[in-house]
Amino acid sequence: MSDELQKISAEAENGMKKAINHLEIELTKIRAGKATPSILEGINVDYYGTPTPISQVANVQVLDSRTISIQPWEKNMLPLIERSIMAANIGITPQNDGVNIRLFMPPLTEERRKELYKKASGEGESSKIAIRNIRRDHIEQVKKLQKDGMSEDICKGAEDTIQALTDKHIALVEKHLEAKEKEMMTI
Repeated sequence: MSDELQKISAEAENGMKKAINHLEIELTKIRAGKATPSILEGINVDYYGTPTPISQVANVQVLDSRTISIQPWEKNMLPLIERSIMAANIGITPQNDGVNIRLFMPPLTEERRKELYKKASGEGESSKIAIRNIRRDHIEQVKKLQKDGMSEDICKGAEDTIQALTDKHIALVEKHLEAKEKEMMTI
């Protein structure tokens, strides 16, 4: 395979890996009834005029499978952290005891589990679409090289390589979705 075709295949693989990484990040944000510190990712607190992640102004711990404890390093941060969590609308009401903030994860109903699985499936489908778009774009690049005079056999081999990458990454998406479904549906 020529250098150009190897470069196209490598770009396709990198793009597909990014799609998988994005899916993994999005799936961790979907709460499956278990307490994880990742629920608080993306929630910022106004720390002396600067939006700062909660993990940088407090100690975040998982006490048990349904409880997260947030212990601010400065006591005056308690109401700010509490307000930020409420404003983030993550579906959990913080409990402030004057020293710590505790988040108690409510048990998920069957209906809520199915709703969350639909959301996870939607993320998976978005990733599959992204992977297929990457495949399409890179196969078009290969076909352009073929039009410009590259051997048809060499180009067909490159297309097969890109298709194999696509199949591999779509199978990975399915694997991630299966794991998330198993995690969500266990009581």
